[in-house]
Amino acid sequence: MQNHFGRLIDHVHIRTEKFRESQIFYEAVLGALGRRITSHGDGFFSSDELYVDRSEGYESRIHLAFQAEDRTAVQRFHAAGLANGGRDNGQPGERSYHLGYYACFLLDPSGNNVEAVYHGPGTRSSSDVTTTRS
Repeated sequence: MQNHFGRLIDHVHIRTEKFRESQIFYEAVLGALGRRITSHGDGFFSSDELYVDRSEGYESRIHLAFQAEDRTAVQRFHAAGLANGGRDNGQPGERSYHLGYYACFLLDPSGNNVEAVYHGPGTRSSSDVTTTRS
């Protein structure tokens, strides 16, 4: 069995009372970034480090930023989110955070602030870290 890990975050866990709406939303915005739901079951789904499950009486409130490969992916993410239950929280465009920061913001069905960001051209030393269980 192989697992792929980023550099800092092990996982992000979102709890929602709007489970089906959230699943539709995340399938759409992740698809716009060339990603997909990698596992799912009764009351949960995940994609890499993102884990979302059904909750009764409690919903998470977080800011979550997904990396995009270019500006077009940011725009696709925004359009897919709006078409699948998200609400606009910042149109695609340049931000003043640093030179080349291009992003958009959506509120998911539970009100989490979800961002897609492109940091400008660059080369990664690796796409991810792969571990293999013995």
